[in-house]
Amino acid sequence: MNKSKKYESIKLDNQVCFSLYAASREIIKLYKPILDKFNLTYTQYIAMLVLWEDEKSTVKDIGRRLHLDSGTLTPLLKKIEGMGLITRYRDTNDDRVVIIELTEKGRLLKDDILEVPRQIVCKANITTESAIELKRNLDELLKSLE
Repeated sequence: MNKSKKYESIKLDNQVCFSLYAASREIIKLYKPILDKFNLTYTQYIAMLVLWEDEKSTVKDIGRRLHLDSGTLTPLLKKIEGMGLITRYRDTNDDRVVIIELTEKGRLLKDDILEVPRQIVCKANITTESAIELKRNLDELLKSLE
């Protein structure tokens, strides 16, 4: 085996993990100026996406959906609560369970933020079809890793 081929597998440009990492960072950068208008970080935005779907959820379920542990999620949710978008309270049947619920302000923000996905696809300079196909492939990868 020639020496240059021997090390092909450890070249940075040949790493799927690096491509995913770099693309993820660049996509999240695209979100920043758009989400700044709503005073949200990307992580706050994805937490709100879960809540806009469900209106009310437990911290555990939000963490499962976002692949975040409670150490990361709790300060994030406290910040969103401080913005008046959610309320947090303990389940009356089990005080170990923390429930997160949208406030009226949080519900209203849902309508204001509807254009964000379209703006991201536009800024990423890809077609909607390409975005759908990419998401399908990434979902399959994530499922195989779980």
